[in-house]
Parts: sequence; structure tokens; C-alpha cells
Amino acid sequence: MCLLLETIKLENGKLVNLEYHQQRFNFARQQFEKVEQINLHDTIEIPENAKEGLFRCRVTYGSKIEKIEFIPHQYREIKSLKIVRDNSIDYTYKYADRSHLKKLYKQREGCDDIIIVKHEKVTDSFTGNLLFFDGSDWFTPDQPLLKGTQRKYLLDNKQIIEKQILFKDIFSYEKVGIINVFYSLNNMPVVKNSFIRK
Repeated sequence: MCLLLETIKLENGKLVNLEYHQQRFNFARQQFEKVEQINLHDTIEIPENAKEGLFRCRVTYGSKIEKIEFIPHQYREIKSLKIVRDNSIDYTYKYADRSHLKKLYKQREGCDDIIIVKHEKVTDSFTGNLLFFDGSDWFTPDQPLLKGTQRKYLLDNKQIIEKQILFKDIFSYEKVGIINVFYSLNNMPVVKNSFIRK
């Protein structure tokens, strides 16, 4: 099995939503035989230069942890989305090799990000999981490529609703949001449906 990634938000020396990352980390490592339990809280040592500000704590692992990096994070502006189709993409686990996703991202035709449609079902963007607003509630596709930790947190706290969203449904929603470890409901990029291109 290829190497996997866990990207954790590190804000002013605190690893955010670590219990959700631990759950996904444990689940992914079950795919390997004879692995010992690893506690991320006890394993990740935060260096002095990463104890203030915003960082990506990037854990690369397989049957064991290969590398832990701390990378300063900068937010990227997302104001437009391009719909791309791919029926073969598989991102059940957070693979370190993101070449397939990057290939789709290159098809954005001047837009800031993409909406990936697989077998007519809306899945994810390049940057994270998608949310769709109908004027009252935020909905997230029930078949994402990757079940993100922020998505799981918002579902557990009943702030978003899981629902099948098809390609034909996209423009029935007012706007689309993108969530990931750095973007939650209160700071996520939001794109009006008039800025989505087919």
C-alpha cells in the first residue's frame, strides 16, 4: 500500500481536532498487517519555531510514521469553481501521492478550484470537502472521495447534513462552501452558483 498523509492544523502550538485525526489514522493503518498502535499526541513533538502562528503538521506514514513536517500555512483565495468529471478516481485514503487529483485540478480552466463529479455524483473539490447551501441548511455530498475530519466534526455536531448531491442538482443550490482542516463554517471560502462553470 502507498504512503498516506495526515494533515493536522497546528494553531499557536495546539493540534486542532486531534481526536478526529487519530480516528482516521487508526482506520487507515488497519489496512496494514501487524501494526502497533501509535498515539499521535505522544508522538508529535512540536518544535519551538512552530509554537506560534498557523502551520500544517504533515504526518507521512504507512505501517509506521515515516516523517513529520511543520509547514507554515497560508490561506488561498477561492472565488470560482469548475466542474470536472472523473469516474475512476479513488481517494478513500489520504494518499501522499496526489497526482490524480492534481491532474484534475489542472483542468480548472482559470477557475480557483474544482468540483469533482464521479458517476454523476458530486464528491469533493481539490482543496477539501464540499458544502451546498439551499437558503436554509448546508448539505455535504454523501459520497465524498475522502471523509475529512472537519466534515466528520460538523456532521457529529449536526451543523451540516449529509445528502446525495448529483451533477444536475448543483445549480439548484445558492452557493458552495469548501471545508478542510483549516476551513470550517465560520471561515470557509464560499462561491455563488453564478461563479461555477460547467
